[in-house]
Amino acid sequence: MAQETMEQKEKKNQEYNEYVKQVTPTHSLPANMAKAFVTGGAICLLGQFILNIAAGTFGLDKEMAGSWCSMLLVLLSVLLTGFNIYPSIANWGGAGALVPITGFANSVAAPAIEFQKEGQVFGIGCKIFTIAGPVILYGIFTSWALGLIYWIGASLGWF
Repeated sequence: MAQETMEQKEKKNQEYNEYVKQVTPTHSLPANMAKAFVTGGAICLLGQFILNIAAGTFGLDKEMAGSWCSMLLVLLSVLLTGFNIYPSIANWGGAGALVPITGFANSVAAPAIEFQKEGQVFGIGCKIFTIAGPVILYGIFTSWALGLIYWIGASLGWF
């Protein structure tokens, strides 16, 4: 009786392992890198197009054109997130869609949209920075730490 139970367990284990192989997605690193490159490149190309139009057509200086470019890319990202299009872009393009400013805007807009049903304070207010919060925190901390290192180095004459 114990022999049959062990054989049944072994068969179930084997069936389970085959099932896991079937449902586990396979990833191709070169393909993922190419998709990220194309996606990030397309976002940067759009940004450069906005910069060129703002500077050339509207005659804005470099700083003002950059401000408009950032603002329009963030707006576009938030709109695409609201229409549930940006997650598909990010799913296909991976880090290429998540690294630029548009990815940061998506990481703020997505929780705001998702938790709006919980109310302004406990939904949006509490959870809007669940994804972007660590980025902000560690970005500020790293800037502070590097600034401190630079200050100490400058005080000692290293820089």
